[in-house]
Amino acid sequence: MMSSRAGLSTPGYLEDDAPAPASVRLQLSALQALCRQTVAVRLALVVIGAPFALANTPDGAPRYAVLAAAVLGVMTSYALLRDWDRVGPRLLAHPTLMALDLLFVATLLLTASPASPLAYATVCTPLLSGLLYGWRGAGVITGLQLAVVLAVFRAWEHRPGAGASTLLIAGFCAAAGIIGVTLRNLMFRIGAAGEALSEANARLAAAEAVESERARLAREMHDSVAKTLHGLALAAEALAASADHCDPETVKRQATVVADAARRAAAESRDLLSDLRRRTDFTAAYPDVATELARKAQEFTRRTGAKVDLRNPGAPLLLPYATAHHVLAIVSEALENAHRHAHATRVRIELDAAGGTAFDLRIGDNGAGLPPAAATQDLAKTGHFGLLGMAERATSLGGRLRLGRSPLGGAEIHLHVPTPTTAPPTPQEEAAHA
Repeated sequence: MMSSRAGLSTPGYLEDDAPAPASVRLQLSALQALCRQTVAVRLALVVIGAPFALANTPDGAPRYAVLAAAVLGVMTSYALLRDWDRVGPRLLAHPTLMALDLLFVATLLLTASPASPLAYATVCTPLLSGLLYGWRGAGVITGLQLAVVLAVFRAWEHRPGAGASTLLIAGFCAAAGIIGVTLRNLMFRIGAAGEALSEANARLAAAEAVESERARLAREMHDSVAKTLHGLALAAEALAASADHCDPETVKRQATVVADAARRAAAESRDLLSDLRRRTDFTAAYPDVATELARKAQEFTRRTGAKVDLRNPGAPLLLPYATAHHVLAIVSEALENAHRHAHATRVRIELDAAGGTAFDLRIGDNGAGLPPAAATQDLAKTGHFGLLGMAERATSLGGRLRLGRSPLGGAEIHLHVPTPTTAPPTPQEEAAHA
């Protein structure tokens, strides 16, 4: 029935049974909890209704029959409540076992009459069948129970008020079956919606991871291989221009520069590929950032001739490798920009880690200054991918990157990064563990 109307409207909670979601463990646990609560309600109804039923029953055999039915109801309800973890799956797998519950309902109604307070305990049977079996199972069991109620009415129709009480019990039974199925379908639909939401979140997370990895590869390529290849192209152009009118010694020296640049590009490519294949080693080491800054400053001065004024706290700044990698990459990019684009002859690097909870790094120069429209939000539009990569690295560390004017007269890059909460081991601690 539902398949023929699937394209017309969304099925409601009172239509066909909702299909169980692919992952139903949570839904089944909640369903079993509701069934257990239904059994607990029956136990409470029998305990509360038994004294009133006994008080309204004549002495003799009728009273003993009501007492026996009440004791049977208490015992069976308590047994189901205590061992529902074992009984529930069997009832779910074998709906015919509900015939025993119908037998108990018939016994209770025959001994206590439909007008007795104990009769309201029979309402739990269709509720339980609705929770366990859905519309078809609940319809069959509720129909059988209504037949039992009608048969009992035949036996008690001479009693005043039996007709109204029978009609009331029958209405409660039908309503309980509908409520049970509705709760079951609602639970499964919520489970299916939650499963669909989890799948959508997983797809979004995967897409974000892919986009993040693409951005990381773009930064690494720009900061390493792309720059080296650019230098290689310039060296090759110079070699070609001077090949006709320079002495062999000069040509040999320029050819050596080209070969060194090519080897450096190959080495950077290997490092990038190794990083892709060995991401788990990305947090293995804890370099001293202050020492690495001094090494980069010396190498930059040797290569470009520009003077670098390095100011650091003197004490080692130990960071996880991922953090140090991004910080040093930002420094390398800032130095390269100062040399290539700003044509600076003097650079100042200041490292301040006195706060403990964060550290600040400033790289300023006396060059031409920042390019026009160098705001961080417009870097991608203006083609400044180096600055964009620095800003993305700062964001990935939970920090921020600001562009400004240096006291030396040129541009200044200000990096503010929170210190990671997990402190890396000192070299002495690493040696002790080794």
